[in-house]
Formats: sequence, structure tokens, C-alpha cells
Amino acid sequence: MRTAVVLALAWNALAPVAAAGDGAQDAFVREPYGAIIRGDVTAKRLAILFTGDEFAESTAPILDALKDRGIHGSFFVTGRFLRTENNKPLVARIIAEGHYLGSHSDGHLLYASWDQRDKSLVSRQEFTDDLAKNLAALKQAGALKKQTPVYFVPPYEWYNRDQVQWSRAAGVTLINFTPGSGSNRDYAPEGDRHFVPSRRIYADILAYEQKDPHGLNGFLLLLHLGSGRKDPFHPLLGPLCDELARRGYELAKVDRLFASSPKSYSSRLTKGEK
Repeated sequence: MRTAVVLALAWNALAPVAAAGDGAQDAFVREPYGAIIRGDVTAKRLAILFTGDEFAESTAPILDALKDRGIHGSFFVTGRFLRTENNKPLVARIIAEGHYLGSHSDGHLLYASWDQRDKSLVSRQEFTDDLAKNLAALKQAGALKKQTPVYFVPPYEWYNRDQVQWSRAAGVTLINFTPGSGSNRDYAPEGDRHFVPSRRIYADILAYEQKDPHGLNGFLLLLHLGSGRKDPFHPLLGPLCDELARRGYELAKVDRLFASSPKSYSSRLTKGEK
């Protein structure tokens, strides 16, 4: 509990804004564990989330593609990513170019059992110590200025109710990607049983846009800053952004996506769906 109190006090200036978003229980789509997974489905607006830990080879090309199009993305990185010397110019560029930079934990811990999701593998103390370390490193890098809402994408995009509640108590809002499009498969390298070619991922995203009754409205579309793949997704990011713009979507940072979600929606996700 000591660390949770320290963390909440350290980020007290940010907590009212973060709490306002997290407290709007009826404004966003939440899955059964309580994480926000989608914004307003009536507005043609979505956010692209980029997470990074040990790999970073796609970061510069991603930033180039976004800059060329005047688009702001949402980046979530670990302490390991921040401390890697070669990544520091990339982190500075993310901030300088106006993107959102938030937490992806410090040590990329696995919070919950893959087989028994309700079983937490970390204590509250371990969780809050790790999160506090990551937030401090982000602030030191120049991210999360005063009055910026603090959003957090958990490592492995895997968690349970404990971590959602512990985050909320610390003034941090835990969010996760919107399932369905399969964009998150860009993490799997060749040889992994989850590997899917990048062009297939691209096609599946656009096919899902046609399939979902709400298209990609309010979507949190997850991609990765690196994976070690020989077939990375980043060469297709620019064309994807162009096609989404052609279809009438605004690509926004998460803080804009969540700025106003006027209606209430409930998730139909089942336990364990990814």
C-alpha cells in the first residue's frame, strides 16, 4: 500500500484528468475485467496504439509515416525501452512531434496466468512499484506533462480485475486494444505459430472495418514498435493511414479519442477473448 499512496501523490496533478476519463463508466466500451477497449462508436475517429519493449526497429519508420501525414499516434513503452541508449533519440522525437507517450510497465511483467486469468502473478506492491518506476522514467523523459491523462497499456495486453483496480487507485487508466481486427498479430516473428504475413494483417484490418456494424469508430488499433520480424508491418502503416483517411476516419491520440464519448455501450466480449 505504501507505494500505491506514493504513486497517487506523485501524480496528484494528473489524477483529476485521468480519473475523469476513468470515472466515466458509461462513456466507453469496457470488457468484463473493467479496462477501456473502445471509445465513441458513433464518431469516425480511432487511435493507433504502438507498444514497445525490447524491440524498436520499426519506431523511426513509424514516426516518419505519421509525420508525413500530419498524424499523431499514441506510444506506450516500458522502462527497458526508455533506458536503451539507442532509443533515447526516438523517445525525444515521439515527444517533440506531439504524440502521446504513456506507460507499458517498467519490466514488462506478466500480471495474470494465461490459463487462469483471475489468478494474479504479481502482488499489488510489485505492480505499483513497477508502474511507479515506469511513470517516473516517462516524466523524466518529458512525457505526461501536467494535466495530461495517464493511460496505461499493460504488458502482453494481459491483466485481470486486480490490475485494473490498482491502476485506478493510482490515478492511472488501464486501456487495451479493441479486439477483432487482428492488427496485434504484427508482434509474431516468422516461425511463431501466431505468425501472419503483414499484407494479410493489412487486409484483415480493412475487412474488419467493413464487417463491424460500427466500422472502426472509437477503435484502439494496436501495432508494435518492433518484433524482430523479417516481414515488419511498418511499410504498410502509411498506406493503411491513407486508406482509413479515404474512408473518412480521423486518426487521433488517445486523449482526444476519449475526450468526449457521449453515449453508453456495453461489451459483448467473453472471458479470455483476445
